[in-house]
Amino acid sequence: MIGFAKLLWHPGAAEMAHVELPSTGARIAFLLASFAIVLLFEAAFPLFSYGRSDRMRNIGRNAAITVIFVGVNLLLSPLSPLAAQWTLDAKFGLSHWLGLSPLNQLLLGIIGLDLFAYFAHVSMHKLGWMWRFHRMHHADRFVDVTTTFREHPGETLWRIGWHIAGVFVFGTPAWVLVTYLTLSALNAQFEHANIRLPERLDRWLRLVFVTPNMHKMHHSRHQPETDSNYSNLLSIWDRLGGTYNRGPRFAELRYGLDGFDDPEKQSLRGLLKMPFMRDWGRVDARPDDKSDRSAPPPVLPWP
Repeated sequence: MIGFAKLLWHPGAAEMAHVELPSTGARIAFLLASFAIVLLFEAAFPLFSYGRSDRMRNIGRNAAITVIFVGVNLLLSPLSPLAAQWTLDAKFGLSHWLGLSPLNQLLLGIIGLDLFAYFAHVSMHKLGWMWRFHRMHHADRFVDVTTTFREHPGETLWRIGWHIAGVFVFGTPAWVLVTYLTLSALNAQFEHANIRLPERLDRWLRLVFVTPNMHKMHHSRHQPETDSNYSNLLSIWDRLGGTYNRGPRFAELRYGLDGFDDPEKQSLRGLLKMPFMRDWGRVDARPDDKSDRSAPPPVLPWP
């Protein structure tokens, strides 16, 4: 933390070629700790009460996918710091061209990288071939904190490509990149969590951040609802992009995708091969306006 404070308040700190960053192990341990805390909140204040056996099977699948997700990220982890180091050495990107202070580099980096994350997410819904990768995430019928990293390796590559592009455009230093990715991962766990915030608190928080109530709409089976609330950390992008939706009526909310509920598609093997199965789902493999509303909703434990 002392090193981080120096970066913010010492004018010459931004020009340091080598900044001490938290180790990969420390970052993983931190995220695991936050994951455990969110699980406790889900147990204490659940939004939906799921059947125990179904949820445990789903947690097992999501845990296996999370292991793959972490492995792919570790394998590709050198790419982003290399991009950040190149922008520093070449004095490339808006941060360097504008001569920003470390504090302004932090603000620009978080805002800019989050904008690119929004573009990446929208593109996965609009490009048919990318949607086939992204639908693994949306096919989850039991959205909770374990859904956070339920991401196909092909989607991971796409997202990493976009934030590397953001590093180049904004000249993002490595310490800003690590800060943003950590905040993004923390909020992703929070927004997928099977909890519901008091409406007033949620309304205030979503003026700036993506909240659980806001993001739940994005996991609806109903396509107009699925194609909304794409923002990653900051909620402003949906407001500016015309993709903002105030939030779901929880008693009517159904998670998942039509045509993807059967055991074969929900198995680990089925999820991994999902992008390559053109005959799965609708003609264009997208959620349909006429979602199946016949299945009973999960039980709401409290209004």
